[in-house]
Amino acid sequence: MILKLPTALTWMRIVMIPVLVAVYYMPDDWLSPVARNWVGASIFVAAALTDWFDGYLARALGATSAFGAFLDPVADKLIVAAALILLVHLERAESFLAMIIIGREITISALREWMAQLGQAKSVAVVMIGKIKTAAQMVAITALLLYEPVIPHVSTPWVGTVALWLAVILTLWSMFHYLRLAAPYLSGKLPK
Repeated sequence: MILKLPTALTWMRIVMIPVLVAVYYMPDDWLSPVARNWVGASIFVAAALTDWFDGYLARALGATSAFGAFLDPVADKLIVAAALILLVHLERAESFLAMIIIGREITISALREWMAQLGQAKSVAVVMIGKIKTAAQMVAITALLLYEPVIPHVSTPWVGTVALWLAVILTLWSMFHYLRLAAPYLSGKLPK
């Protein structure tokens, strides 16, 4: 049972996606707009924490699996994409910024899959810029879902918007980094 916990946490993150979206569509007499923001942001933060925690548990318990390694990034990309689309619908994020992030995630996922088929998965392994990009995304999405004042004299929407722009810049930078690493394989000229 304990060996299945990391994968269960990943599945839980996927189940959180429709719950997150549903929160923002609840009637005001069920959940006030302020409460929706707090609940929605809390769900997203919980999902982000399970992402870290399931990876930690899988390594600590030696419970890694090929299926878990496949499902974890899928769950991450699904919840980020759902949250970004929701933020565009709520008019808290620009659609072109969401499209850049979602497009990059699809592109790099496909690139990693293709490189793995060539036996070159390590060529496009996650690097520090990708981790910083993910952190900026998490801050941006959390702040924009929350949209409520937390720190006096600090605008949560402003913090979220700045973090989202930073995430987009890092998204493009990391995408070009991975494409540069894969370029010899894309051109058909394999490095020796």
